[in-house]
Order: sequence, then C-alpha cells, then structure tokens
Amino acid sequence: MSLPRYPEYKDSGTVWLGKVPAHWNIKRIRFVAVMNPSKSELTEVDRETEVSFLPMEAIGDDGSINLERTRRISEVETGYTFFRNGDVTLAKITPCFENGKGALMQGLQGGIGFGSTELIVARPKPSEVLGTFLNCIFRSPNFRAQGEASMYGAGGQKRVPDDFVRNLVWSFPPVEEQTAIATFLDRETAKIDALIAEQEKLLTLLAEKRQATISHAVTKGLNPDVPMKDSGVEWLGEVPAHWDVQKLKRYLEFITSGSRGWAEHYADDGALFIRIGNLTRNSTHLDLSDIQRVAVPAAAEGERTKVRPGDVLFSITAYLGSVAVVPEELEPAFVSQHIALARLHKQLVLPAWVAYVALSWVGKTYLETQGYGGTKVQLSLDDVANFLLTVPPLEEQVTITAFLESEIAKIDTLSTEATRAITLLKERRSALISAAVTGKIDVREAA
Repeated sequence: MSLPRYPEYKDSGTVWLGKVPAHWNIKRIRFVAVMNPSKSELTEVDRETEVSFLPMEAIGDDGSINLERTRRISEVETGYTFFRNGDVTLAKITPCFENGKGALMQGLQGGIGFGSTELIVARPKPSEVLGTFLNCIFRSPNFRAQGEASMYGAGGQKRVPDDFVRNLVWSFPPVEEQTAIATFLDRETAKIDALIAEQEKLLTLLAEKRQATISHAVTKGLNPDVPMKDSGVEWLGEVPAHWDVQKLKRYLEFITSGSRGWAEHYADDGALFIRIGNLTRNSTHLDLSDIQRVAVPAAAEGERTKVRPGDVLFSITAYLGSVAVVPEELEPAFVSQHIALARLHKQLVLPAWVAYVALSWVGKTYLETQGYGGTKVQLSLDDVANFLLTVPPLEEQVTITAFLESEIAKIDTLSTEATRAITLLKERRSALISAAVTGKIDVREAA
C-alpha cells in the first residue's frame, strides 16, 4: 500500500519524532492525559461490587485483554492498579514493556478494573486525545525505543519510570484526524493480524504433523501391511510382530549425570558445557546457539561426565522430553547435573532411534507417568534406564531414522518459512503504526 505524505511539515524539536505535520500540536503526554487516576473516585461505590481483575498474564502483547476474572473492590483496592473503561494501560517492567504488553481498557465489569502494580495508566482527556490514538502511540516502536532507553534497575527488574510517560513529548493531530488514523490502523492491523494468525496456525499444524510422523514411525513402522501383535502395554497397543518392546537398560553400556558445582569451572575458552537448553523437543540435534564453557575438571570426574559421539542426552529436571544425540567430531564437552547421559551398545540399538522414541508420544506418555519431587517433577537415572522402547531390527532402525530425518527436514523448512513470515508481518505492523502516529504518512483519505 502506497500512502501520501502530508503537504507541509515542521520540526518537532525531538530526534525520535523528527519532522511532523505542520498542523499537529506538540505536547507532553501529561497535558493530554491524566496519569494513574486516583482510586478515591470509587469512594461512593459499594466495596462488595464485582469488578474486572487483570493480572499481567491477562493482558496480551497484541493489545488483547482477558476479562474472565473478577474480584470484589474490597479485595483489590489495596495493592493493585486501578483503571476504568477508556483508560490506556501499558506494562512498565521488562520484558513486558519491550514485548508491547498494554491495552485500551474496554468491557470491564461495571466499567471498573484493577490489575498488576506493574501497569502505568493514562486516562485520555477527550478534548485532546482519543484512547484509541493514545494506545497506538504506546504501541509504536518510537515510543518503545524511548521507553527502553529510560529504564532503571537491573536485570529482570528493570522498569520504565512513570515520569517517562508523563513528560514524553509527542505530536497530536486534531481529534477528528486521530479518529481517521485510529480507524485506518484498526482496519489495516486487523488484516495483518489475520495473516499472522494463519501462519501461527500453520506452525501448530506443522508441529502436530512432526509429532504424528515420529510417533507413527516408531510405533508402527513404514510398512502398512506388516503383521501386528499386542505390545503388552495398554497405552502402546499393537506394534509390528517382529519388533521387541524393551526397557532402555537392556541396551545401556553406561548411564550417568553431571555433578554439582560446575559454576565454579565456568570459563570463556574452555570445553562445551551442555545444559537443558541445548537439548531440543522437536529433533535429535544439539542446539549450540547458546553454549556455556567450562575449564576441564579433575581427571576422574571429567572422564565420567564427558560426552562421546552417539551418547543420548535426556533432560531430567525440567522440560522433560528434551533430548539430543551427541554428533561425531563434537569438540570436548561435558554434561550438567540436569542431564542424563546414556551410552548405548550401538550394535543393538541406534542412538537416533532411542532419541526419536523419546520425542514420540510413547516417550511423552512414559515421562508423564514418572518422576518425583512434588510440583517440580524430576527423573532419576533409574527412570531413564527403565524408559520403554520399541525395538525393530537394526537395519529397519536405519531405514526409519533416515526417513524421519528427511521428513522432519521438510517440516522444519516450512516452519522456518512460516516463522520468517510472522517476523516480517510484525515488522510491517510496527512500521505502519509508527508511520501513522508520527505523521510520516497521511491516511485520512485511506481511512
């Protein structure tokens, strides 16, 4: 879509806005909106009145809100942020601010809501700014970039100060023009959001196809006409008649996990240190994009926890079902205490076969019924050793794993294309919002 520029511009006096339409007014946000309205306006409202309750997770990165939860005013008036229908909210804590969490409040129970204390609330002054337009400003990349630069605090506790929003200079068109801009953006971003939703649906379908392809291959094989038999396991059902169903320990040469205290060995140029994040839940390959390194520990301990090509690595303390096979020619590497290292008799079972079984619904079912530790489910090494395997002849394992590598590569290519499409659509969405709310394009006729 090609849109015209305004006929005349002026200097805004700010680097992040640059030149703005000549008839737009330049003001600080505090002059067009009331910041963080006082709860005192609820003095006459019955304290037992049910109102909407929005914790941070009820506010989407896309401006959506989940209004399923309600609370009595008496339960939330202390310790929560107050807002009404028509107010514009935005998250101030990292990474919620950078992700775009915030919304124009609409449909609140009784027109009243309370939510996270990590929200900043701006109540538009009707003669100055529309809530829809102010919400677009808050969601624009220009605004977010300035907010990120003003953050204070450290690590995961960095926040945008309320005064940043209060004192930020922006340019505002007449209210009727704001209506046109907001209408245009609602329509055009809805189109983009629909395209994003289609790509996200495709990603879901591809993930389901990946799971179904793996699960069918490791439980039924590739020959639909092969005779079947009862596996003897209720949740597994029938398997090819010439396959075995055995526990992993029958094929183990060695099993261990890393030891505690590795943090003191961290080094910038040491050996690879494989953690749960380096395992994956959708392939048999290691992910080394974010790898820690360690100085090689003492000989005995180093030898025990050092990986070899073909070792199968299982997550045992989080993200159960994450797995990887150590590739050939990997530089020296060691496992963390959160990973089980299983070394196999490769003349009996392929490492890739074991990994694919772990990625299938067979592996998922087993892992969901094991573990200990209450709410923090963990696996022992015995749990891993007792992992239930379908085991075809070695030659058939080679054929099936080669088939799976090929099919999954095709699925991953489509997934990568869909992910890239989503990224480009989101960039397009942000650019369109930014151009419209800063006056770089004139959308009045298009609206």
